Amino acid sequence: MGVGSILVGRNTATYRIFDGMRCIDYLVSRPDIDADKIGCTGVSGGGTLTAYLMALDERIKCAAPGCYLTPFRRLLPGSGPQDAEQNIFGQIAAGMDQGDYVLMRAPLPTCILAATRDGTFKIEAAWELYREAKRAYARLDLPERVDLVETDTPHAFSTQLRVGAVRWMHRWLLGQEKVVVDEDFKLWDYDQLQCTKDGQVMLLPGEQSVFDLNRAEARRLKAQREKLARELPPDALRQRIRQLANVRPLNELEMLTGETVGTIARDGYRIERRLLRGKDRFSLPALAFVPQEPSGKVYLYLHGDGKAADAAPGGPIEQLVRNGHEVLAVDLSGIGETALSAQPTTRRHWSQTLFGPDGESFWLAYLLGKSLVGIRAEDALAAARYLQASQDGGSLRKVHVIGIGRAGLPALHAAALEPNLFETVAVRNTITSWDDVVQAPLGMAHLTETIHGVLGTYDVPDLLRLIGSDKVTVAEPVTPR
Repeated sequence: MGVGSILVGRNTATYRIFDGMRCIDYLVSRPDIDADKIGCTGVSGGGTLTAYLMALDERIKCAAPGCYLTPFRRLLPGSGPQDAEQNIFGQIAAGMDQGDYVLMRAPLPTCILAATRDGTFKIEAAWELYREAKRAYARLDLPERVDLVETDTPHAFSTQLRVGAVRWMHRWLLGQEKVVVDEDFKLWDYDQLQCTKDGQVMLLPGEQSVFDLNRAEARRLKAQREKLARELPPDALRQRIRQLANVRPLNELEMLTGETVGTIARDGYRIERRLLRGKDRFSLPALAFVPQEPSGKVYLYLHGDGKAADAAPGGPIEQLVRNGHEVLAVDLSGIGETALSAQPTTRRHWSQTLFGPDGESFWLAYLLGKSLVGIRAEDALAAARYLQASQDGGSLRKVHVIGIGRAGLPALHAAALEPNLFETVAVRNTITSWDDVVQAPLGMAHLTETIHGVLGTYDVPDLLRLIGSDKVTVAEPVTPR
């Protein structure tokens, strides 16, 4: 759901929050409900939704979010970014931390529920956030309206947290200090709990899923996008793409220098292990394949699985070098040697299984209002400029760029935004339409190839058009499924 929502400029949280508010609409419509005494509580994903709703819906007079609220500086280096609905685009760039969900509703009563042995949302972090909230409520002269309940349990809505939530509601909604206990209660069977004939809302006539809603929005955006393509001159469209993908012009990027840290001899050519360095950024690892008799052509080789993926003897890179072409294979940010550790927590393993090894890097960029596509496009531009000028004297060289897999879209962005830098562009095994991804939403591992709200302005075919059909080759495109 996150992938399609991102492409049409929404967050999965958009839908969750909408659903929660509609639930409150229903509650306050009932004659047996006091509309001035609405409370909200939940744990984990329910703690997330409680945090959102208590901050955004003023009808919630009392709240108890559980096993969720954690300062980002604690969460991100530990368990890492969480599910799609828990990552708001540009949230950190806007200066909003998770504790702000409490501060946004101050001084309404809020109780933070936390578990000592929660492996995802650490107890020390919950206390840190609570202390920040306590200070804020105290400045409003109502410190007693924020509290924390800790129970020595794992990540769950345990008995103690349920009791803590209900006692908190009794105090602030009913004005009663009541000792509530969690007694045995009747368990209903499945058929009794069904609200629909077949037990599934999506089987009702006219129902729409999040996927359907994203498809409908994509259709609306397609008309908007086609209008822009007709009306905007190429340079104006390039400027829109720069802003959306967050890619700076070439003259604003730092010049890279190359340091050779080792050499491998092969028959007819050598491989130089290089670090492409800049003063204000981390190094990009690279392999330079240098033929004994250069043809003068230079290739920038970008592979989604890293610089060594096609570097074996007899492989695609060697075929280029055998023809006399110099090849520079580079690890883009979050790929190859620059990838996050492959020995992650269980949560990170879960993310990598669904979205590939750069799933966590994607969410970190997303929270900062960026995309991996844009970051990697800047890497490609900086590396291409280095390759263009990396010779002894002589004129600048035109660069041929090859992008494979996850590196395909960054290569296309680099070439579309700086067409004078590249002679030809070839991409292989990459997606050729974000709109197709929204239409077939069950495809795997496309998260890291998304840009927030991109379909409101351009799609991959627009990049191909800006590059020019005479310069670009697309081979073995990947279908969304």
